[in-house]
Amino acid sequence: MTERQGFECPFRLAGRRVWVAGHGGMVGQALVKRLHSEDCEILTADRNAVDLRRQRETEAWIDANRPDAILLAAARVGGILANDTHPAEFLYHNLLIQANVIDAAWRCGVRKLLALGSSCIYPKEAQQPISENALLTGPLEPTNKAYAIAKIAGLMLCESYRRQYGADFIAAMPTNLYGPGDNFDLESSHVVPALLRKIDDAKRRGASTVTIWGTGRPRREFLHVDDCADALVHLMTHYSADEHINVGTGTDIAICDLAQLIAKVVGYEGDFVFDTSRPDGTLLKRLDVRRINELGWKASIDLETGLRQTYDWYRPYREAAVESRPAHNTARGST
Repeated sequence: MTERQGFECPFRLAGRRVWVAGHGGMVGQALVKRLHSEDCEILTADRNAVDLRRQRETEAWIDANRPDAILLAAARVGGILANDTHPAEFLYHNLLIQANVIDAAWRCGVRKLLALGSSCIYPKEAQQPISENALLTGPLEPTNKAYAIAKIAGLMLCESYRRQYGADFIAAMPTNLYGPGDNFDLESSHVVPALLRKIDDAKRRGASTVTIWGTGRPRREFLHVDDCADALVHLMTHYSADEHINVGTGTDIAICDLAQLIAKVVGYEGDFVFDTSRPDGTLLKRLDVRRINELGWKASIDLETGLRQTYDWYRPYREAAVESRPAHNTARGST
């Protein structure tokens, strides 16, 4: 984890052009908000301006706009159902986005790049808490293996361009994210928005039960998206090394307890039924966050506070945030 000579660390963002690739997503929106306090010029581009799956378009846009730094948050993402149903798209699209942006960034002389990964890169049976050294030490969780392999390729690209070309490219692996701006579509959402939507729907309809996929026993770590954005900016300015780095809270919660906590936030007093015919995914997944803590960053938003913020954001936008078709009273248990 030796810092390379010639890399600027701390890397100052003030006065620089910083491109948030994927600014329309939950993480991208939080990054744009967080960067407003950094006195930098924030660059954004939607798909009409540049399709990151197209190499020529991507390189042309970066060459024309000349960002000094890139936060690569663009990705195809989804929960356990979406990953298990569309592995080809999750692998292919994410490979293209990462490869095109990282290579074009090097070719166009971008000073620093941070690629956003995922904790699903680690083996299904990794020792808890999961350290960065657990990468490639065992089989992946089958339900999101395609996405995990794409994200492993992304971090390896950052590491390879550093070693071969001296590019100051780094990769961060956050745990499960949630917060304002999340995706509440039941066909593609992660566990927090899926549960929040279903429990809120059950409360409004007066339903006595909510069915959850799996046993409820898997434990997950959840990080508020504003904490994630703050961590990524901290890494962008304070971290420059070959190895990827974990981003999380260091604490976890069972899915059954998460459902009870969301019910408390929503004010739902019904019961939960667990559909054990559905997959649980990985039973344990908590990150070892000692390295980022040692760099001077720790999560600050506790889970209940973060869930209340998310619910407050969701309620006024129910019709816009979810599909118009009626929702079945089932939520996915884990990611």
